[in-house]
Amino acid sequence: MFLPLSTFSSSFMRLVDSLSGHRLLFFFLFLMAFVFALCSDGLVLIVICTRHSLHKPMYVFVAALLLNSLLGGFAVYPRLLRELLWESGSVLVTLSACACQAWVVYTVGGSAFMLLAAMAFDRYVAICRPLRYAALVSPRAVAALLLFCWLLPATMVLIIVLLAAFQPLCRSHINRLFCDLYSLNRLSCGGNAAQVSDVFAVFTSVATALLPVAFVLFSYSSILYVCLCRTRSFSGKALRTCLPHLLVFINYSACTAVELLQRRLHGADQPASSVLTSVLIVLAQSVLNPVVYGLNMSAITGYIRRLLGSRKTD
Repeated sequence: MFLPLSTFSSSFMRLVDSLSGHRLLFFFLFLMAFVFALCSDGLVLIVICTRHSLHKPMYVFVAALLLNSLLGGFAVYPRLLRELLWESGSVLVTLSACACQAWVVYTVGGSAFMLLAAMAFDRYVAICRPLRYAALVSPRAVAALLLFCWLLPATMVLIIVLLAAFQPLCRSHINRLFCDLYSLNRLSCGGNAAQVSDVFAVFTSVATALLPVAFVLFSYSSILYVCLCRTRSFSGKALRTCLPHLLVFINYSACTAVELLQRRLHGADQPASSVLTSVLIVLAQSVLNPVVYGLNMSAITGYIRRLLGSRKTD
């Protein structure tokens, strides 16, 4: 049954406590990462929202992905920073709070892959089917894609979270930096409910991660083929618009691959390995994404320089 007052403990603080004198170092490391992500994502979002020339599908998808990243950061960093500053030993968290955090984190993760697939679709149509771009990537189509990219993962992940939360629980320890669905399922006693949850989790992973990844690979392979058949100037311009999306896609894919590999090697039973993997995922996604879009998209970079330059002049 669902017990909202049940509590679970995390190994992260015990790992930090074992590194005596380094608690403040961890605190400032995550604080700087959170502030950097907040300021950089917010700055790019402000530039995209306030500049009419950037109100194009490609930049709308970029803004959606950065907003997605901010939501994920708010789901992890504030609680983590409070625990680093005030807690010691194992950290206790209620089942309801753990389930909510897992829902937000995995919804954000699934939405990220789907948004990257939407970006790949935008670039594929713009480069490979330019005459149909206005019809296929209309404002209405962009709005529908955004809703689909957020609502589908949110709904599917919610079902998994509810299945996991209503199972009988036999364990109460999570070796993670944040609550995740895999660890939440491992707390259960097993049985038919756990098997149903596992099967639906695999189905959700295929729908929100594997299929978008396959579509991204197909889209950029088609773009590369078209570029090889065109002039050098056309190819250079086309590939430059795709490069930031590819870098972010590689970032998300690498983090997901590390996570899956760690589970495959039974790293969930090794607290240090499991915690360090989750630290890598949190830091890599929150820090690298705004850097990629802020530095590798010339239109955004130019507006940011003008904005910062005008403030210095004032």
